[in-house]
Amino acid sequence: MKRSIILLTAALVALLPVACNREQPAVDAQGSAAGGQPRELLIYCGITMIKPMSEIAAIIERTENCKVKITKGGSGNLLKSILHNRTGDLYLPGSDKYYRIIAEKHPGLVGETVKVGENKAVIMLQKGNPKHIPPLLESLSDPEYAVVIGNPDSGSIGKETGKILRQKGIYHDVMENAMYLTTDSKDLVKALKQKEADIVINWFAAATWDDNPEYIDVVEIDPQYAEAKQLILGLLKTSAEPELARRFMRLAASDTGRKIFRRHGLSFGPQ
Repeated sequence: MKRSIILLTAALVALLPVACNREQPAVDAQGSAAGGQPRELLIYCGITMIKPMSEIAAIIERTENCKVKITKGGSGNLLKSILHNRTGDLYLPGSDKYYRIIAEKHPGLVGETVKVGENKAVIMLQKGNPKHIPPLLESLSDPEYAVVIGNPDSGSIGKETGKILRQKGIYHDVMENAMYLTTDSKDLVKALKQKEADIVINWFAAATWDDNPEYIDVVEIDPQYAEAKQLILGLLKTSAEPELARRFMRLAASDTGRKIFRRHGLSFGPQ
């Protein structure tokens, strides 16, 4: 009997470290639980920047042993989602204008920020300009041409388009001439590729995506109406992983990150 009790006690003692390990899992160098779920970032990203941000996210996932989820959409709609959900780590709108809105109406929502690139609006025509449309802003108000416009009340390109047209003094004429309004740059490209539109205003970067250069001609707009917009990546105060988010920010703003943004038409400064 004594021998049985001693053996049983030894077996229980041998199991104790296992039980403790289950309650207090080991932590790896990045702070993740060994064998557990990796840390996760949630990023709100304007559609125009989704490609470079996805590339940077892949690097961060590999080097930091984490997961990065990117929610894409019109910059204004993304801001509404952030305010409604009160969760997430980073925000990258298509224009720095949204940070002015945040500073005025939602102070404290965003902490640190870094510049990662630039965005600028251009006129886009169908490849080869088959209708010989004059490459001028005034062409958007000509009823001879099919015009599609970004919604001035939602996405960043819509707000930028509205500003450009107002400064040119043709806002109401163009709005009356537009066939319909879209929410983002992706739908503006789609309208040209499907020949629903002859002319649009869109972010330059969209012309560089995939096979889009085969379908689109780009015309620059006078800088007095369409200057380059800074792309600012901001750390949300709701972040559950602020240190990991800062590592993402540092990579995005580094030479490596800038080269990635440049390759996708989102950086216009010195090489």
